[in-house]
Amino acid sequence: MKEQNFTVSRNGYNVSCKLYCDEKKPVDTVVLFGHGFGGHKDNKAAERFAQRALDKLHFATVTFNWPCHGDDVRKKLRLADCDGYLTAMIEDVQNRFKGPRLFAYATSFGGFLFLKYMADHGSPFEKVALRCPAVDLYWIQTHRIMSPEELERIEKGKEASVGFDRKVDLDKVFLDEIRAVDLLHHDFTAYMDDVLILQGRRDEIVPFDMVQRFADDQLMELVPIDNADHRFQDPRAMDEAIKAILEFFSGN
Repeated sequence: MKEQNFTVSRNGYNVSCKLYCDEKKPVDTVVLFGHGFGGHKDNKAAERFAQRALDKLHFATVTFNWPCHGDDVRKKLRLADCDGYLTAMIEDVQNRFKGPRLFAYATSFGGFLFLKYMADHGSPFEKVALRCPAVDLYWIQTHRIMSPEELERIEKGKEASVGFDRKVDLDKVFLDEIRAVDLLHHDFTAYMDDVLILQGRRDEIVPFDMVQRFADDQLMELVPIDNADHRFQDPRAMDEAIKAILEFFSGN
């Protein structure tokens, strides 16, 4: 599997990216991968998926850093920039590979951003897989990710470094932005056959019942993964998720 780092400079943005592909074959199908909060384009889950997607379906995978993540240089996390990065990536992939079939796979925070993009612009993707999507990002941030002290600091107009292994500086402007996004009551049923949701029953960050309710309301298929926490740290759980995604992408 060939790995190639590159930068997309488009629409005033510079997005750090990575391509996983077969160097001996032309790229005609691409999976655009959106990482979670505090993640980055080089994460192992993306690499594991990319290898399987190439082996099983001959699909290339492109990962990228969200604003303020990985080696991205932006200082303030804003939803408009997240939307701009995703727009730039979609346009670049379509141009770079001359109109390939385009699929999407996003996790947690990335799932929120991909769903928001679909709500705002429609879906350019043939199929979309969402693993533990943060369908109510404001609640998840303020109840499961931030500490009470961090939330209090932000509500007072200051910044707080929020996250797990890797932290992101957040402020009240960002919190107000995500509070205003109501994915739970948006109608995504036009895409119900094109979206697969995978949710761990042991997810300690994104409640299983929240995602199940979203999937039921949107008439989308949800695959529960019994032994999976939020990060799918059990390799068997990750393998089960990847297998389901590839079967969904292949139409099986």
